[in-house]
Amino acid sequence: MSRTEEFNKHIIEGYTCKGDFITLGGAILDGEPVANTHVNIPLKTLNRHGLIAGATGTGKTKTIQVLSEQLSQNGIPVLMMDIKGDFSGIAVPGEEKSFITERHAKITLPYETKGFPVELMTISEQNGVRLRATVSEFGPVLFSRILDLNDTQSGVVSVVFKYCDDNNIPLLDLKDFKKVLQFATEEGKDEFTAEYGRISTASTGSILRKTIELEQQGADLFFGEKSFEIDDLMRIDENGNGYINIMRLTDIQDRPKLFSTFMLSLLAEIYNTMPEQGDAGRPELVIFIDEAHLIFDQASKALQDQIETIVKLIRSKGIGVYFITQNPMDVPSSVLAQLGLKIQHALRAFTANDRKAIKETAQNYPISEYYKTDEVLTSLGIGEAFVTALNEKGIPTPLAATMLRAPMSRMDVLTETEINNAISKSKLAKKYNEVIDRESAYEILTEKIEKAQELAEKEEAKKQAEKEAKKTASSRSRSSSTSNTVTKGVVKVLTSATFIRGAMGVLMKMFKK
Repeated sequence: MSRTEEFNKHIIEGYTCKGDFITLGGAILDGEPVANTHVNIPLKTLNRHGLIAGATGTGKTKTIQVLSEQLSQNGIPVLMMDIKGDFSGIAVPGEEKSFITERHAKITLPYETKGFPVELMTISEQNGVRLRATVSEFGPVLFSRILDLNDTQSGVVSVVFKYCDDNNIPLLDLKDFKKVLQFATEEGKDEFTAEYGRISTASTGSILRKTIELEQQGADLFFGEKSFEIDDLMRIDENGNGYINIMRLTDIQDRPKLFSTFMLSLLAEIYNTMPEQGDAGRPELVIFIDEAHLIFDQASKALQDQIETIVKLIRSKGIGVYFITQNPMDVPSSVLAQLGLKIQHALRAFTANDRKAIKETAQNYPISEYYKTDEVLTSLGIGEAFVTALNEKGIPTPLAATMLRAPMSRMDVLTETEINNAISKSKLAKKYNEVIDRESAYEILTEKIEKAQELAEKEEAKKQAEKEAKKTASSRSRSSSTSNTVTKGVVKVLTSATFIRGAMGVLMKMFKK
């Protein structure tokens, strides 16, 4: 048996699936694809998470597009983080060009053009279906971790949430949270102290500053109503294709804290909403996180730990999470260890550090007698990648250099007009894009403070009026007392014996004359 035939048998045995699967492309040996040697990934293992890595321009974006199309065709919904704005073209059919025809002939796979059902979503000012969550839905623990608070400050946040629960005060957006925080140490200080103990102004000041920092990254657009329902990510169209939900994030690349907050909220909500299902025959939802380093860059240790924990646990809910990045080292090792599918595009060795990183990366892949992994990593062409996955028994498959199939949809973005048309036809846009600002903590406490101030002003006015009344009464009393004294003096004089004798003497003299 020739080396090529041995390789063919090696790959086919490693990637044959009895159940449903997706086909990534054809295996490569010595730089050329081997006919009818396809790399298949079982659907039942796609909730085991994955990594797509490689240098800029090596084809990671198209790989995500191919995976999303294959999943959608199998009735599996997708959520993808579109940091660079590359994926909207999935909504419309592609165009078969000569290089695509040639590629598919080499890997012996048929090619067709096809568009897929797409929802364009946003958490920022971009046009799309707006995703929101309320502050209360985060709960005090997650909210404290987002703000990177210490134990004392986290305790204050817990008290704020408890106060709102005890008094039926909705805590919806950041202005609600800031209002309760200020109320706790100002107008409501006595109320809080009586019920929950004294709250330090130093702690509330620090929490307020961190809340404002989060707000300045655009989180005020994310926190609020109407809260997004996870079921709306799980839709299937009338043709049985899963919806590809594209989160438009091109304007938050410099706001990693907002991105981390959103991802933590989303993963936590999915985890809390979805039922346990173990290893089912297919995933319920697959999430692609492009530029994955944005989740972990500038995120606190507590926030990273929370994300890592949810990633580990969410697999049992039928959710697959796929990280896309240039360097696998961007993803924490504790997360890398959870990833069943690895698709490694070419890496570039320009410096000694690059070469060292390539050797370290090569060690993350199974040893293969057919490849010198560290050497092949630098020679893979665009749209080629090393692949290793889990077979249906959960055993790692052989390492396979793969020429990936081409996307069926447009390998370019939608125009602004096409984007607007897609959003205008969206049922979800009509559901979620209405602005709701119902009475919540901010309005309730503002009204409470105003009423307290009005009452205080009335009490003060009443006291002032009573004081003026007493002053007037006292003045009248003194005046009356003086008048009475004068009158009594006059009467006393007029009725005195001396006055009478004097008056009688005057009268006698007058009569003698």
